[in-house]
Amino acid sequence: MMKPYPYMDKNAYPLPDSPYRAAGIGLRAKHYEDILEEKPDIGWIEVHPENYFGGGTHRRYLAKARELYPLSLHAVGLSLGSDQPVDEEHMRQFKELIDIFEPFQVSDHVSWSASGNAHLNDLLPLPYTKETLQRLCDNIERVQNYFGRKILVENPSTYVSFTTDEMSEYEFMNRIAEKAGCDVLLDINNIYVQSVNHGFDPNHYLDNIKPEFVREMHLAGHTEREFEDGTILVDTHNRPVRDEVWALYEHGVKRFGAVPTLIEWDGDIPALSELVAQSDKAQSFIDKHGKSEVLAHAAE
Repeated sequence: MMKPYPYMDKNAYPLPDSPYRAAGIGLRAKHYEDILEEKPDIGWIEVHPENYFGGGTHRRYLAKARELYPLSLHAVGLSLGSDQPVDEEHMRQFKELIDIFEPFQVSDHVSWSASGNAHLNDLLPLPYTKETLQRLCDNIERVQNYFGRKILVENPSTYVSFTTDEMSEYEFMNRIAEKAGCDVLLDINNIYVQSVNHGFDPNHYLDNIKPEFVREMHLAGHTEREFEDGTILVDTHNRPVRDEVWALYEHGVKRFGAVPTLIEWDGDIPALSELVAQSDKAQSFIDKHGKSEVLAHAAE
């Protein structure tokens, strides 16, 4: 049971005694009032912790939503792949939210976004080398020691690759989990986007990720962009999940089981009902191919 928080009714904690749903949605400001009033039948919610540093109105709404649903904190600012230690002030504010809201999952990305005093508004790609692997794992271990818990790391969405790569992305993800003792958040849309942009078989990617590391999956919509030399897919999170991604997700559920699955939608945000409908669709694959008993497992 989570600790009391000043904005909370201390008796209103999520009590997952009934059969739980593994599919959840990202909580965005547009839906604060709707989710509190409608209380949709979803398994859990996820937010970016950086939006809740320092208290204020957003944190008060999160406190109310946390009374209703289990929570995952999915960071975008730790910059785990930077060639410098993770910022301690960032970790301190993140840890404050962990202590208050007791999320069942904590995660960030296999990417970098900070160099010296410069902080970039993007999740930038890394070369898949032994040197990069070591630097990334050092930062993951630093974060896990600071938080006192295991974290998950998400496979990136990239639009360039490096001639210096020494291994495939799926091998890189497996080796991160083995070396740093963390888990993997597998973004199915990112895999599909990259398979088109970089020309590989996305099912082969899934078949080579070790199932014991995968503790969460993400689904989102993407956009096609036309250029003079061809078309690329961009991970825009601003539309429904595409049929091709649903098919890849079904393959993922068969391989990895009923791990918690999130619908991400960050731009052109629709009515809450559309996100819930996408969550229901993810849940239908979970119900068909696996048992929905993983939130408690994920929190172990």
